[in-house]
Amino acid sequence: MKKDFNEFKEFIKGKRVGVVGIGVSNIPLIHFLVKLGAVVTAFDKKTYSSIGGVASEFEKSGVKLVLGENYLNDLAGFDVIFKTPSMRIDAPALLNAKEEGAYITSEMEEFVRYCPAKTFGVTGSDGKTTTTTIIYNILKKEGYKTWVGGNIGTPLFANIEEISKDDKVVLELSSFQLMTMNVSTDVAVITNLSPNHLDIHKDMEEYIYAKKNIFKYQSDGDLIVLNKDDALTYGLRKEVKGRVKCFSIKEKIEDGACFQNDKLFIMNRVVCDLHEVKLKGMHNVANLLTAFCAVEDEVSVESMREVATEFTGVPHRGEFVREVDGVKYYNDSIASSPTRTIASIRAFEKPVILIAGGYDKQIPFEPLAEEAYSNIKILILIGATKYKIKEVFEHILKEKKASLEIILAENFNDAIYKAKAVAKSGDVVMLSPACASFDMFENFEVRGNKYKEIVMTL
Repeated sequence: MKKDFNEFKEFIKGKRVGVVGIGVSNIPLIHFLVKLGAVVTAFDKKTYSSIGGVASEFEKSGVKLVLGENYLNDLAGFDVIFKTPSMRIDAPALLNAKEEGAYITSEMEEFVRYCPAKTFGVTGSDGKTTTTTIIYNILKKEGYKTWVGGNIGTPLFANIEEISKDDKVVLELSSFQLMTMNVSTDVAVITNLSPNHLDIHKDMEEYIYAKKNIFKYQSDGDLIVLNKDDALTYGLRKEVKGRVKCFSIKEKIEDGACFQNDKLFIMNRVVCDLHEVKLKGMHNVANLLTAFCAVEDEVSVESMREVATEFTGVPHRGEFVREVDGVKYYNDSIASSPTRTIASIRAFEKPVILIAGGYDKQIPFEPLAEEAYSNIKILILIGATKYKIKEVFEHILKEKKASLEIILAENFNDAIYKAKAVAKSGDVVMLSPACASFDMFENFEVRGNKYKEIVMTL
């Protein structure tokens, strides 16, 4: 049962509120809380000058700022604390505040609790953004006023009073956002589950536990969409309270979506033929099928078909950059896990020259070597994990009695120049790192844009 937002307005007025993290999602939140009459203190590790104009804006509106290395030393005396998504709930500062009686929450949690519109939540290890964007586009095509938020789009809690019950809201939700959620979306989607973010989560079990919150608090009439081809995901159906729809690219499914005889089906009805789909690779066929299941109650097959045959993808996800001397360059900077890289390079009919490596999320690279060595023509390695990946590949190649040229690059630019040097006409060069970007770049978008910038100068 949706809560009335007026309840929140009454609750928050005059409360002492701490907001941890002055980032993309929390800046509009802080302004909104001030507007609602809360007494706000904002905390961040960054310095006053690095936050920029936002800091003086906040001070003018009466927000107290606590900044610098020891910013969490003073998290006492608050009625409510909004945490930043990546902050663990068992951080000592939050545990102490909770013991004192503070209500600990997040921008996304309160949005889902009070949003008057039907909510579609998408999580999983791979394919979240593409699936979220497809769902958003299909709902829009059908004529609904549709909002997109969470990990993509804009933070929506500050806009909640503009959203009506007839609108639709699509949210991409990470394991960090879900870790502390005790509310679920009306439609929940889990694309797949494989090891990810093990630098933040204690183990795989905790990672999966966080993902489950997307459906754990659903009611009987709500819907969960699960991947029949992924044993971990499909196994969750036993824990579900609401209705279940599944999708598969491997087998026929009557009550859900599937790929059979080069056609995409929903509930036994043909949506389109494979050759009409603009997106490359079977992982994107799976993303389309996932979206069909999620929106089937709301839209016509015609709307699904139009999006499936027109949608060309999201930047940094198997994105074609340009062709130079007969060599095609692709940007798949979003691929921050081995499973994502495997799916991306398998989308091509022949082995690719792969640029991989980056920040270490403590995810094993064995699956990449075991399952994808035959899809790689030359492997060019960069970043903090380059020696780790090289060692894994050498071990697996020895086991398989196979060979593969592995090149270590000095830096990001060097990797692209080395790729150009070894590529021959007809080859594909792909940045698909299987790692996060934080050892070299602020995020995957900055990394992808840098790649495109260099490729455009070749």
